[in-house]
Amino acid sequence: MNLSKAWSLKSMEGDSSIQDTLGDLLETLLDAAIVVGDDTRILASNASAYDAFGRNGAPLEGRRLSEVIRDFSLHDAFRKALSSGLSSEIDLELIGNETRKYTVRIAPINISGMTAAIGYFHDFTRIEKLERIRQEFLSNVSHELRTPLTSILAFVETLEDGAIDDQENGARFLSVIRRNAERMQRLIDDIQELTSIESGRILLEPRQCDLHSFVEDIFLSLKAKLSEKNITLVNEISQGITVFADPVRLEQMLVNLIDNGIKFNRKGGHVRVATTDSDQSTFVTVTDTGEGISSEHLTRIFERFYRTDRARSGDIGGTGLGLAICKHLARLHQGEITVTSSFGKGSTFTIELPKQL
Repeated sequence: MNLSKAWSLKSMEGDSSIQDTLGDLLETLLDAAIVVGDDTRILASNASAYDAFGRNGAPLEGRRLSEVIRDFSLHDAFRKALSSGLSSEIDLELIGNETRKYTVRIAPINISGMTAAIGYFHDFTRIEKLERIRQEFLSNVSHELRTPLTSILAFVETLEDGAIDDQENGARFLSVIRRNAERMQRLIDDIQELTSIESGRILLEPRQCDLHSFVEDIFLSLKAKLSEKNITLVNEISQGITVFADPVRLEQMLVNLIDNGIKFNRKGGHVRVATTDSDQSTFVTVTDTGEGISSEHLTRIFERFYRTDRARSGDIGGTGLGLAICKHLARLHQGEITVTSSFGKGSTFTIELPKQL
């Protein structure tokens, strides 16, 4: 907001060039900036300050700083700049609907002979959040790699200690080593896939896909996984129904959801794939008769590595990245993926795909 549009002291009235220059300078800043006079009233601020500290469109100019931001350390830093000409830097945390964290630099300034102080508010909330996500990601990757790696090393050591001469046990140990190595490879592949999607390196090639045939082919590819639990796959999509999507990415999403429906189902259960239509979108649903997902987990189910039951998920297999990949692929299609679930009764995942991109 330009100072020429703001409340100002009489000492500045009539000098519109100073007002305009200061206002223009503040608006060049990406960070929020506030100029305070010697009576601690706000003389000027920029648009970022209005976004950060404005309430219901009320002006900031003319109000005391304590009315806008209630923080003793901030007020003290401005007073020192006004009374003693001292610059300072403080950390500020504002708690509201969302907690925001700032590094604030306060310095004295002179405006046409008038004492004032300016504060620059650098919002590092997002940086801190990204750093926390990075640390969690590295921790999760380390955990997911450590489990199969520990098993590989243990069985290699056993083989080196003489078990390799036992043909039966040696073959079994090698099988375990291969299985865990493949688990590590799947994790690395999924991390690379997710990284490619998030960085925008994945380009879609959408076209009309015959959804009924598409699902039948996926059922056939997953047939080998059905016998252990006696799971029934049901294709409720009528022949001739098409969906506008990249076939490779659509297969990736559906394989992941149907495979999860099989893995987390109960014996004798079923997985149903169906579709509904609206004017703008096609909705593909994958419903299972498994244990379901409790409400506390539903909001986080699409996060990377998030598992409702880590121990059970580890036994069943998987990298913990499949649903996160599905979420990003759905959004690449300008659609969305959602889940509804009744604990103890099963879950329904829904992919929304716009009819045109």
